[in-house]
Amino acid sequence: MRGARFPTGEERADAASLETAQRLSRTLASVLHPGTPSSPGTPSSPGTPSSPGTPGSGVFGEGGTAFVAPGRAARETAVALGLARVVVPELAEPDYGSWRGLPYEEVVKADPESFARWLADPCAAPHGGESHAEAADRVVRWVESLRETPPGELARPDAPSPEPGTSGRSGPGSGGRGWVVVCDVTVVRAVLGHALGVGPLVAARLDIAPLSLTQVSASREGWRIGYVNRKATP
Repeated sequence: MRGARFPTGEERADAASLETAQRLSRTLASVLHPGTPSSPGTPSSPGTPSSPGTPGSGVFGEGGTAFVAPGRAARETAVALGLARVVVPELAEPDYGSWRGLPYEEVVKADPESFARWLADPCAAPHGGESHAEAADRVVRWVESLRETPPGELARPDAPSPEPGTSGRSGPGSGGRGWVVVCDVTVVRAVLGHALGVGPLVAARLDIAPLSLTQVSASREGWRIGYVNRKATP
């Protein structure tokens, strides 16, 4: 736990991760959609994401669009992958209230009882922000709303607007192939927990690797998990 902090949403993606993401843009489509030929793409210089609102031209092309968490690291990663961005507030990391940006160790020393309660009770929010359960429910409500979204249709009346300068056209979801979402680990865990029918404290035990791929698909019974922690090789 040493060195770990409660996120603020303004943390930047590290340069090495962005460079890897830019290389992944060349092969990501073939991993997400087997049978899709890879393309070299034209990523920007390693470690330097495109300017806001200017997606790169990776394998998805200029029209490639992803739902993206509002956190800075997620937005930078989407740019490095060559994707236009539709930012979705519901995909944000939990609101940690007064603990935002603080080191875990500092919170434990200052208020060990509240920290222990936060770890043990999914409905506890001693920091004044969101509880584990509230954050997970927020994500789940948004995911469930996709069931009513025709494949490839990003710009329905109640859909979030694309960032200025990005494309609102259908992306990799067109043709019924599903959506691409770029988000943080807590969101991935919330979706997997929902698919498995377990609570957020159990889902928190799942280790999700950086820049890994997770696939879930809707079914009549709920959601099916295709894979977790799949790596795309640059």
